[in-house]
Amino acid sequence: MTLAALILVTSIASGIVSSQASITIDAGNKTGLGFSVDYENNQFLLDGTPFRYVSGSFHYFRAPRVYWRDIFRKMRAAGLNAVSTYVEWSLHEPEKGRWEWSGEADLEYFLTLAQEEDLFVILRPGPYICAERDFGGLPFWLLSLAPDIRLRTSDTRYMEHVTDYINALMTRVGPFLRGNGGPVIMVQVENEYGSFDACDLGYMSQVRDLMSRHVGNDALLYTTDGDTADMLRCGMVPEVYTTVDFGTSSNVTRAFATMRLFQPRGPLVNSEFYCGWLTHWEESYSKVTRRSVASKLDEILRLGASVNLYMFYGGTNFGFTSGANTSPNYQPQLTSYDYDAPIREDGVLTKKYFDIKKVVERYLPIPNITLAPASLKGDYGAVAMERVIRLFDSLARSLLGRQKRNANEPPTFESFGIPLAMVLYETDLPENRTDPSVLTAGFLHDRALVYQGDRLIGTLSRTHNARTLSLPDPYAKRLKILVENQGHVNYGNKIHDFKGVGNVTINGLPLAKWNATGFHLGDVSPLLGRTAGVAAAAETKGLSDHGPVFLRGTFTVYDDPPLDTFLDTTGWGKGIAYINGRNLGRYWPAAGPQMTLYVPAPFLQNGENELIVLELENLRVPREFKFSTRPN
Repeated sequence: MTLAALILVTSIASGIVSSQASITIDAGNKTGLGFSVDYENNQFLLDGTPFRYVSGSFHYFRAPRVYWRDIFRKMRAAGLNAVSTYVEWSLHEPEKGRWEWSGEADLEYFLTLAQEEDLFVILRPGPYICAERDFGGLPFWLLSLAPDIRLRTSDTRYMEHVTDYINALMTRVGPFLRGNGGPVIMVQVENEYGSFDACDLGYMSQVRDLMSRHVGNDALLYTTDGDTADMLRCGMVPEVYTTVDFGTSSNVTRAFATMRLFQPRGPLVNSEFYCGWLTHWEESYSKVTRRSVASKLDEILRLGASVNLYMFYGGTNFGFTSGANTSPNYQPQLTSYDYDAPIREDGVLTKKYFDIKKVVERYLPIPNITLAPASLKGDYGAVAMERVIRLFDSLARSLLGRQKRNANEPPTFESFGIPLAMVLYETDLPENRTDPSVLTAGFLHDRALVYQGDRLIGTLSRTHNARTLSLPDPYAKRLKILVENQGHVNYGNKIHDFKGVGNVTINGLPLAKWNATGFHLGDVSPLLGRTAGVAAAAETKGLSDHGPVFLRGTFTVYDDPPLDTFLDTTGWGKGIAYINGRNLGRYWPAAGPQMTLYVPAPFLQNGENELIVLELENLRVPREFKFSTRPN
């Protein structure tokens, strides 16, 4: 069946009439520049000329700023004529009213470079973005300021903050819109809203109107949703161009037929064509074959559609920025966001990259761009690590912690008002308890190490629904539960994701009078500076029975300038790694599949460098980390 026939049959069967059938979106303006839809001929118009794009997703917040131009150049050399990027609200407003627009948050520089490298920009400002980022890119403080806030709805408390964000962002983006001579041709309204049960058309209309006041006729507003009628029904909004997204397993004809139910005229668009896929801890790396990507991309382009390849460059979730899914169990995502993308996490071009380029050149001219040879990787040997201090020690608590005392219920992470990686909950155990005794945590988000006194007795896990534990010592007086935030849920209906532990009982009897110490752990340099010269704790082997331990080591880089490398965490347990004060992210080789952490060359310096780790569980012997020239 042809695409046209299938569209007709499906449309008649569904009885759905699109509210967009008669609208006209005209991005023309007095400058003669703009991006609009020619509904009669089912095509886009760029400055009045027929145009279609082959774009790639690349998120500026997942790569060091100094690598942005190189990635753009590689995209353009593959024949792509546009780049798609999310804008992460939590990056730009980490605290209410405090804005960040420099360094890796310098969106204006990113847009400038894109235009210099001859790429148009498809901007996806959310406010919710998913993107496998912590909390879907929403700032954690939304939950701190109003715990019962209704996210992604027309709740006035939520919309007040959304309005502030959109106004601050789009004021900066305005000069970069196509109508003003800039590279931004399209701006997305929200993100895959049809995958969220709220289905609040009033909310979507408010976000549309906010965007429209800034964009006007200088770029095209659009939405994207999965290729099902249910998703599109709640995700589309009148007066905004409707698109779909789908991967290599989808039927291209049927996917676009579904789009046509809601967008009867205009160009076909796949806003997220999945040429790779995400991976969670405790599972194998996700792979999408080169052959399936090339074949399906060719099929999309043969239909005259525009397409965005997600991801073309994946990059890295440095620090604590990775999110989690729930399908149905909690699934935290890796630090690496390599995504099996055409451009590898460290910038290396894969065979998939060249296969895609061969397809694109059948439909678009390929610019004559000479790329620099693939950079070498640094092998910086082994780093001997010395114990410095335990996380539970008073100095670490005073320098890195924030405390709440005598709470009847364990407080949530969000109630501290700062972003936290871990919280240590402590209380006294009841006397004369039965032996054996069973600890139960009715609420657990996300993973906990449990101690009686100073002895580690076991682990609780949200992922594995492991919420009970036998207490082996009937005489211990103190209970400690160290809860780790493994990433706020970023997709679906469970994004209202508070962290912590609750409803804690011993043999069914509730525990009260909790002391809690919250640890930020984004930057540990204040602690390590104060502990210089302090004698290391006594050496132990195997499990870190008495609490997580900070370790420190130095290594020398003779390369000038330094080279990219990978920190190999094989043999260790679970923790966080920092190089020269930069948080590389979480490592967890005991779970896998990720064994190495990407270390970009800009994080290193010629001469002596410092490696700091917070190891939660396993103090391996020999106590050393090694560097690798390849990811694993």
